[in-house]
Amino acid sequence: MAGQATDGIDAPRVEAWLGERVDGLEPPLEFERISGGRSNLTFSVSDAAGGRWALRRPPLGKRLASAHDMGREFRIISALQGTAVPVAPAVGLYEDDEDPFYVMDWVEGPILRSIDEAGEFPDTDDRRAIGERVVDTLVSIHEVDPDAVGLGELAKKEDYVARQLHRWQGQWQKQHTRELPLIDEIHDRLAARIPEQGPATIVHGDYRLDNMILAPSGEVAAVVDWELCTLGDPLADVGLLLVYWGEEGDSLIPLLRPATMAPGFPGREEVKRLYAERSGRDLSQIDFYVALGLWKLSIILEGVFARYRAGQYGEAEETREGDVVEQLVVAASEAADRLD
Repeated sequence: MAGQATDGIDAPRVEAWLGERVDGLEPPLEFERISGGRSNLTFSVSDAAGGRWALRRPPLGKRLASAHDMGREFRIISALQGTAVPVAPAVGLYEDDEDPFYVMDWVEGPILRSIDEAGEFPDTDDRRAIGERVVDTLVSIHEVDPDAVGLGELAKKEDYVARQLHRWQGQWQKQHTRELPLIDEIHDRLAARIPEQGPATIVHGDYRLDNMILAPSGEVAAVVDWELCTLGDPLADVGLLLVYWGEEGDSLIPLLRPATMAPGFPGREEVKRLYAERSGRDLSQIDFYVALGLWKLSIILEGVFARYRAGQYGEAEETREGDVVEQLVVAASEAADRLD
């Protein structure tokens, strides 16, 4: 891939742009697509001197309006530099209507995307500590004062859940590949049961273990994938984290079998207890946010499935999102039933 255009990358343009921002950059650059992402594309970028960076860009082809906003994502990680939230150092943003991208320093370390990768930390005490750090880092995100870091105008702070229901229902209408009436039914049921929102915080929007890079010690080196970040109700992050947080014996597995299914990781009930204890927030209505998370994730994965079918991730890859969407919708409906 060195020194030439490749799927999603115009190498000469990136070389020229990055050369203006990185002292001592030595072309040609080499690019490697990093697997695991299901929305924006991430590439490893390395030069002839051994330097390494990460580049993020939107999926190929036509994109939904307001989705995959590189400038917004870059603004968020730039604002979080120097806070208690670990993020990759930002290098620069290339703003172009057709092919925007941004670059950040490379953060070395394992990403636990599946139970197989939990073997990076074979000691159960280490796994327990990692699980607790996932909770602690989420608490740190929710403790950041958006106004103090320049993100106070990132989004409206009030009526977060209502805005999410409206936004994702609209996304469903624009991108769905099949008719699923339950999507509309769940939307209406949740809209009628929205809990009262407390003070608004930064909300990551897709917070889970495999959206963080760990240090070899098991510390959290960087939280990644901020494209859905906004301001609003922090309990939405907790609900979605619980959706992703698999336990042994689960029949619904949205993505890969998660590392949290490995022995040593705390279970979902423990995650709830730890977050409530360390944040001081009331989780008595967390079941609503779990139902919201299941519904939202079904729509996100429907969009991923639609983009795969349209070739927006480049060369076709095997995907199971189409089947998982229907399973998530059923689970969301069952979770909504428990609210009655």
